[in-house]
Amino acid sequence: MTARPNLAVVGTDTGVGKTVVTAAVVARLRDRGLDARAVKPAQTGYPPDDDAGFVAEACGSDEAATCLRRLEPPLAPAVAAEQSGESLDYAELRDGCRRAMARSEVAVVEGIGGLRVPLADGREVADLVADLDVPALVVARSGLGTLNHTALTVTALRRRGVAVSGVVLNEFEGATTAERTNPAVVAEMTDANVGTVPPVAFDRPTTAVSAVESELPGSVLPDELA
Repeated sequence: MTARPNLAVVGTDTGVGKTVVTAAVVARLRDRGLDARAVKPAQTGYPPDDDAGFVAEACGSDEAATCLRRLEPPLAPAVAAEQSGESLDYAELRDGCRRAMARSEVAVVEGIGGLRVPLADGREVADLVADLDVPALVVARSGLGTLNHTALTVTALRRRGVAVSGVVLNEFEGATTAERTNPAVVAEMTDANVGTVPPVAFDRPTTAVSAVESELPGSVLPDELA
């Protein structure tokens, strides 16, 4: 039996929709009967921000998500730890992710902000994804400016030896020429599978995830998870 891969969901920036895409992937896998779990290495801005809590609520199970560290300042983890006087160790975050991955049939590691966000000890999100040796799904904005950010992100991942399973252009409406042409141009620039997800209005996580999951194309996921 072929082993199922784990996955990292990374973003071109903060606020691009990594959490709802992560939740949608985990929900899809759990609906298939797989023991899938989201892993958040570090959560800043807590409370109120709680990405792992969002995934758990969306999937209806606390077993659907875990968070290794939570920090109050809404800053990059390394900066948040410094500002709050707390210690944050990169090796502990990396090894904690590995343990969480080992406990799950499929683990989906959600990044923090973009790839160059400082985690701890001079290491960044890109370092963690590379050290975990998992393929990455890139979540990006749909409109003007996303070509540069998305192409740079994909290039940075590949230079670190990280396979890119695909790109999701989030909140895609096709309302502008830039939006309408971006999927094809991103695909050409990155040689990656590109999918789009429309804006989702929701009153609770389950509603959002159900809507995104129904729109998320399997082509942007590793073949074993599609």
